[in-house]
Amino acid sequence: MDKAGKAPVFKNFIFRYRLAFQGIAALLQNANFKGFFTGKPFSGAAKGVCVPGLNCYSCPGAIGACPIGSLQNFMSAKRFKFPYYVLGLLIFFGVLLGRAVCGFLCPFGLLQDLIYKIPLGKIPVFGRLRQKLHKNRIDRMLRKLKYAVLVLCVIVLPLFFKLTPVFCKYICPSGTVSGILVGLADSQVGALFGSMFMWKVSVLSMIVLACVLISRPFCRYLCPLGAFYAPFNKISLIHLSVDASKCVSCGKCASVCCMGVDPVKSPDDLECIRCGKCAVNCPAEAIRIGVKRRSE
Repeated sequence: MDKAGKAPVFKNFIFRYRLAFQGIAALLQNANFKGFFTGKPFSGAAKGVCVPGLNCYSCPGAIGACPIGSLQNFMSAKRFKFPYYVLGLLIFFGVLLGRAVCGFLCPFGLLQDLIYKIPLGKIPVFGRLRQKLHKNRIDRMLRKLKYAVLVLCVIVLPLFFKLTPVFCKYICPSGTVSGILVGLADSQVGALFGSMFMWKVSVLSMIVLACVLISRPFCRYLCPLGAFYAPFNKISLIHLSVDASKCVSCGKCASVCCMGVDPVKSPDDLECIRCGKCAVNCPAEAIRIGVKRRSE
């Protein structure tokens, strides 16, 4: 807080224009713009470095590697090698940012946010349905599914089925979007798409439809990267705190949270993506998101 007791301008700027920051992050991770027209992936040295968010290696614009895809490559290799490099980077991102990666740096997170902005909530029937789905008990149960996806599809199954990156091959919607972009740019590649790609398109379609009614359904229920980063929310440098002396218990923060979190009850909730909606909408300015202080 500044001397006048108001929230710093930079805080409101960062969180109010989060979509712009997400867009910039997506462009930086997919800066091979020529690839979107030719369908040919980037092959420079940067492709050996993992980006923090879910961004398919095969995307024609991608200039880096997806950490989940890289982890599976290690798991499913004919000769197993422990993924020190990939895990090291993931732990680094986790300790530094926690799930703020999901809120600011993940291109597929941006896509989900944009779809959810379709103003169906203004239609009474859809508005009520959105509210019911966000408060449904099943929602909390389904959130555990992403941890099973991380363990089974990213680690265990690739270990047993060599050269088969299970999550990328059967589930990953980011990879499907990449495939569509390649097919649009190169008709010869598009002509090769078969039944497996149609399955991936079906999965993507279900996720897109869910995005219309539920905020970030893939992040909530299926994303193994979000599952990996989630425990780091409790120790990450980027931290959310609530000043109890200022909180007026109005419930505004919980009502605007896109991930269904109550910051007052659980500031370090594993589902919090540090999007800042709670801080911006808090009438008492009791919520702070920033670098963790020694006293916190």
